[in-house]
Amino acid sequence: MFRACLFLLSMLLSGSVLAQSYPSKPVRIIVPFAPGAINDYVARAISQKFPEVFGQTLITDNRPGGGTIVGTELVVRGAPDGYTLLLVSVAHAINPALFEKLPYDAQTDLTHVTLVGAAPFVLVVNPALPAKTMKEFIALAKSKPGQLNYGSSGTGGGSHLATELLNAMAGIELTHVPYKGAAPAIVDVLGGQITLTLATITAVGGHLKSGKLRALAVSSRKRTGAAPDLPTVAESCCAGYEASGWWNIAVTAATPKPIVAQLNTGVVKILRMPDVVSSFAAQGVDLVGSTPEEALAQLKDETVRWGKVIRDKNIKPE
Repeated sequence: MFRACLFLLSMLLSGSVLAQSYPSKPVRIIVPFAPGAINDYVARAISQKFPEVFGQTLITDNRPGGGTIVGTELVVRGAPDGYTLLLVSVAHAINPALFEKLPYDAQTDLTHVTLVGAAPFVLVVNPALPAKTMKEFIALAKSKPGQLNYGSSGTGGGSHLATELLNAMAGIELTHVPYKGAAPAIVDVLGGQITLTLATITAVGGHLKSGKLRALAVSSRKRTGAAPDLPTVAESCCAGYEASGWWNIAVTAATPKPIVAQLNTGVVKILRMPDVVSSFAAQGVDLVGSTPEEALAQLKDETVRWGKVIRDKNIKPE
């Protein structure tokens, strides 16, 4: 018992000492996606301000593969010293139900530092479609079960599950057409080959301004600051509907609590900077900045939400 107490005390003291000198060298953030997407922007925007708050560089390291599994496992198995961060996304809430077995548990093998922010999808259609509101679209879809199709960025992705959730809640039957990424799906909505898609505001903003696409609603629980005049799906037709892309920062679970607390305070400070807020808003991202407990709770809620959709629709990975 005495030895156990000494061990616990030594661990607490070592964590405190580490926190006092943290960070003493550059920090790395693993982005488990290919460069160029909104996920990359989130990490790099935080990286730009990291030296101002922490006095060290934050290096963005893209490690795509396995639907975020490759990059995530790298962090989970890494040293618990706070020098390797992970950009967590909605994919981490989807994967437990989508894959039969994962080499980690995102809820217990990671410590979630803070929820960074969220970006809603925009439901867009070709202007030739005879539906100018969500109510009109739902009525049209109900009159043509299975005849209207939608494109997604890929099977099991956020836009796919968000539309299947709409199918379930609205009582409609839209036919899924998976693509390899959001861009080709948007191109086919522009060309009239498919009826609609759900995409980020940044991906479709130019087409909405030019009138080449029509936005019917946003998928978030509340209206977004990037498009305040656009109603939500929930207020238009399906009370309780919510589906957004989101991100948090995490470290491996054994990271000392003082370092986690320091990271939380510093990253939230970055997210409160006016120029950071405005730059994220231009990308359609509403910043949050939460406690570690709130970040974990949000992951748990999302895991339950998307797990149900995946099981009810019997969705399998590509």
